[in-house]
Amino acid sequence: MIDHMGVAVADAARSKAFYEAALKPLGMKCLTEIPADENGSGGAAYGFGVEGGGQFWIGDNEAVGEGTHVAFRAETRAQVDAFYEAAIAAGARDNGAPGLRPHYGPNYYAAFVYDPDGINLEAVCYAEE
Repeated sequence: MIDHMGVAVADAARSKAFYEAALKPLGMKCLTEIPADENGSGGAAYGFGVEGGGQFWIGDNEAVGEGTHVAFRAETRAQVDAFYEAAIAAGARDNGAPGLRPHYGPNYYAAFVYDPDGINLEAVCYAEE
């Protein structure tokens, strides 16, 4: 199951205003705002959704077209570890070994890889383990 996804935009503030208007009829709104100095990657990010955190993210910290990101939900941290190991064995490039990412949330356990075309893939688990 897809947990969340993100795309790179040229101007996060401009795109935030666009998506606030375009997604409002779908019941979505900006639920999370991460300023550039707190994002860890150098750009501002905004998460849109219907409840909880963001399921659709925009950010201006990567080149447009190169910032595609898809996160898959894992039920256990062991699944995140297995995803990472399998992806690396299949030819993925490392983009962040399995571990806690407290700047995203207290139980945010994730691993990141680039697929053969450079798309940033993530497996994430929110369970307390």
